[in-house]
Amino acid sequence: MTYQVPKFRNPSLPRNALGYTKADYEGSISSLCAGCGHDSISACIIRACHELSIAPHKIAKLSGIGCSSKSPAYFLGKSHGFNSVHGRMPSVVTGAAMANRDLIYLGVSGDGDTASIGMGQFIHVIRRNLNMVYVVMNNGCYGLTKGQDSATADQGSASKKNDPNPFNGIDLPALALQSGATFVARSFSGDKEQLIPLIKAGMTHRGFALIDVVSPCVTFNNNETSTKNYDYVREHARAGGIVDFVPMRDEITTRYQPGSTYEVTLHDGSVVHLHKVAESLDPFDRMSAMAALDEHRRNEEILTGLIYMDMDSTELHEVLGTSQRPLNQLSAADLCPGDKVLHNINASLR
Repeated sequence: MTYQVPKFRNPSLPRNALGYTKADYEGSISSLCAGCGHDSISACIIRACHELSIAPHKIAKLSGIGCSSKSPAYFLGKSHGFNSVHGRMPSVVTGAAMANRDLIYLGVSGDGDTASIGMGQFIHVIRRNLNMVYVVMNNGCYGLTKGQDSATADQGSASKKNDPNPFNGIDLPALALQSGATFVARSFSGDKEQLIPLIKAGMTHRGFALIDVVSPCVTFNNNETSTKNYDYVREHARAGGIVDFVPMRDEITTRYQPGSTYEVTLHDGSVVHLHKVAESLDPFDRMSAMAALDEHRRNEEILTGLIYMDMDSTELHEVLGTSQRPLNQLSAADLCPGDKVLHNINASLR
């Protein structure tokens, strides 16, 4: 049995601006359970990268441990990749991003990898505003170890074992907002029309972009008593806004029509159109976003879409004033200023 995607493709497949077909963004054949929401997220990432015309070698994908962290093997097979240890993906991507700022960094994690063992690293990568997209494939359980409740499982929700969870669940978008995240979104693996524009916007945003994706586990957590099964999410999801992403390179003036539509120009000139549905949500006001999340949670609803975005985000390289040239491109002569300069530096410290 092979896990490699067949190399033969229809020669008439559509090509993007760089001449790549969607097949150029695929990976190995998935070994996840049939119907797993994670595969739908992988398909959305493939489509988003293809439509954005990003060269595969300009993307670095990193992950930790779990079903979600296996997923990068199934997309962007021609990109850079690193599968780190449990919960430690944020520190690995931080080191990579500091060494080479020219790549687009895509972190893939799960609710266990992020909300339990990786919680400390998750908080710190947010507060540093590292320029990356952080996708959480959130199914509320530990699928690799037979479906135990994860830290994001809602109180009272019951997995296949039918034991109600006695603890409050961690709301990752709310936690990200409190920690200073500059881009926060939530979506559903079964809603590609919403998820693809969010991925595109996150990849264009300058700074940390969290996309929390509810992704039902078809094996252990897709039963009637779970709040993360397909039917429950479809019935309780409430879109805060309808998002459309338009890649552009010409400068566009931002417009805002109160109560109707936001048109937001990102740093590279691309545009996010957001038609506001939830009147209680202002996606450019952190406190409004937190209040909207809390309101929907109390109503047992799942707020999806673009929840918050800071249009004036300052990412980590700008904060630290690092070299415009990636560190991996600097020579020994660039890195060593010479004896005279070092002597002057030492003298100034005496």
